[in-house]
Amino acid sequence: MRIFKNFCIVLFWAIVVVVIGFTFWLRDRYVVPILTYHHVGIASGKWRLNDVSAESFEYQMNFIKRHGFQVISFDDLVEGIKKGHEFARNTVVLQFDDGYEDNYQYAFPILKKYAYPAMVFLISDKVGSPDFLTWDQVKEMEKYNFMAGAHTRHHAYLPRLSLAKAQDEIAGSKKVIEDHLGHKIDYFCYPSGGFNEDIERLVKDAGYKAAATTNRGKGKYNLDLYALKRIHMNNTDDSYSGLILWFKLSGYYNLFRHTKHGGGLHHKVLYE
Repeated sequence: MRIFKNFCIVLFWAIVVVVIGFTFWLRDRYVVPILTYHHVGIASGKWRLNDVSAESFEYQMNFIKRHGFQVISFDDLVEGIKKGHEFARNTVVLQFDDGYEDNYQYAFPILKKYAYPAMVFLISDKVGSPDFLTWDQVKEMEKYNFMAGAHTRHHAYLPRLSLAKAQDEIAGSKKVIEDHLGHKIDYFCYPSGGFNEDIERLVKDAGYKAAATTNRGKGKYNLDLYALKRIHMNNTDDSYSGLILWFKLSGYYNLFRHTKHGGGLHHKVLYE
């Protein structure tokens, strides 16, 4: 009995040591989650990867509010990383890809309600097309800190293009958006997260301050401003009493998902 009691005491303290050690290990691995949305308000099925219903989006934004998370702008995130700022463990960034019109119809009113800043990466040559935002809508959204970034001209997968075409997609989208909105566009998003060293260099040369990918790149901790990892959101994230949402908001999600190294290095195609 005495041996069993001593064993339990040793086991207890061993667990305490492991928990404390794991907690300290996690401290330096926190990454501000960049939550990425595409369609909002589309009722095309619960398991559609890039769809979030208006109800789920409202739930997620309310969850962020109720649990005391601080929503900062994409610009604040980038500037903080550049300065080596230690972000609070309840920080989050909201971001949208492609610039669908339903972002204005469904997400924008909810973001205004909670006064949350956000970023929308626009496919510049699709603005004003059916199902996409108009320039007037983008301008209205920017008045409420729903700012625009660039997502190429045609949503082309950049590693498969020649350098000249990739440059046109990258720098061209920046110019189109700046001409319509009348201010500088500082941030870029790689379509499908695809990039390589040449593409990253073209993004830097175009004058962008930072760029967003998916889970591609070498690091897990978003120290490379031109390979900021994001977290895709969908209609299932409020399942299981919000446990999935908790995990994605924790700041440690990147530690436990597979990192893709590279974005499809089609060198023969790239240099044609």
